[in-house]
Amino acid sequence: MRPMLHRSLLCLTLMSPLLAGAQTATEEAPVETGSTVAAAEAPATVAAAGLIAAPPAGMGQVVFFREKKFAGAAINYKVREGEVELGKLSSGSYFVHATEPGAHEYTVHSEAKDILNLEVEAGETYYVIGGISMGFMAGRPNLSPSDQATFDGMSGKLKPAKPIKK
Repeated sequence: MRPMLHRSLLCLTLMSPLLAGAQTATEEAPVETGSTVAAAEAPATVAAAGLIAAPPAGMGQVVFFREKKFAGAAINYKVREGEVELGKLSSGSYFVHATEPGAHEYTVHSEAKDILNLEVEAGETYYVIGGISMGFMAGRPNLSPSDQATFDGMSGKLKPAKPIKK
């Protein structure tokens, strides 16, 4: 009985910072800045204030991001369009992909393949959240449509993804 009590107390002690961090993350509100003029002139990159800039003229852009979580943190995956690797998503990362308007098919692979079809329009920014679900031998990556509010809510904890080595 006594060793089990010690293990329970140890687990509670180790989990308390994680629970406190999750609680403060939900209480934080995104901060809006008045940098819309600067964002409209910048190319498809991240603006200085941490917001995503407007896409280049005549193009659309897709922001791929993945929430920072302990579960599945060891699993990284590449986002592809056809055979072209666009970027690599790891836990707590994001990247911006500027693209031509039209229909696009984005895929991620592991033991299974997930496909997201997206119709991109010129001048628009689309948000796609990546996640990990349970698989047989490894986690299965997946892509889902998202919105700017979700991205802004977790943007303080996101870091730019490392560029793909060619």
